[in-house]
Amino acid sequence: MTKKLEGKVALVTGGSRGLGVELARALADEGANVAISYVASEEKAAAVVREIERKGVRAAAFQADQGEPEAPQRLVDAVVQRFGKLDILVNNAAVSIPSRLDDINADIAALERQWQVNALGVVRTIRAAAKVLPKGGRIVTIGSGVWHRAAFPGIADYAGTKGAIVSYSKAAARDLAPREITVNVVDAGLMDTDMAAPYRDTAWPLILNNLLSIQRSGRLEEIAAAVVFLASPGASYITGAVVPADGGAGA
Repeated sequence: MTKKLEGKVALVTGGSRGLGVELARALADEGANVAISYVASEEKAAAVVREIERKGVRAAAFQADQGEPEAPQRLVDAVVQRFGKLDILVNNAAVSIPSRLDDINADIAALERQWQVNALGVVRTIRAAAKVLPKGGRIVTIGSGVWHRAAFPGIADYAGTKGAIVSYSKAAARDLAPREITVNVVDAGLMDTDMAAPYRDTAWPLILNNLLSIQRSGRLEEIAAAVVFLASPGASYITGAVVPADGGAGA
């Protein structure tokens, strides 16, 4: 039986841990060759590559700090050089820096880096990928529902970065539509990942008890399934969309 993404080449940014690993697995399960990027842990990235290769597809890891202005272009160039093409871009790399606006001790440098990674890094990666994606290519970015519903304090800058990529993706979808390249965002809900750790004792009870229709955290494979669908031929008429995979938080 032919797999949905047989022979495609997918790039998952931030693919060495958490949701990124599950995204790489899910894309490989559908036949895609998978490139991942990582910032620091070459060992973890290499382990992911070995796991993906055991599924019978090609895989490779590339060091790239999305917060550095030149890194996204270098990353896309390296993927195309290694695999010969790029069909699917999944923007997953992101950081989360909790900080209230009334905190006089806020780490402004960390907040500025958050904008560089989460917003400008995604923009630069989309720009680089748009040059090489073929007709029918796919761009999927991992978002968050906090851009339109800030359910707890301390996330103004994080929410702003996620709102920025929604607007950018919608406009990019319009630009790339003549080539039938789709651009979508998956608003990922509450997940038990390293990024969520700073909020586990404070925000989690509020979200679980008051916001979610399905009162549990999302499983990584549930988010990955939404991404794989948007990357597949079956989603060819969906673009400029924000797909909620959030347990009904936006209901």
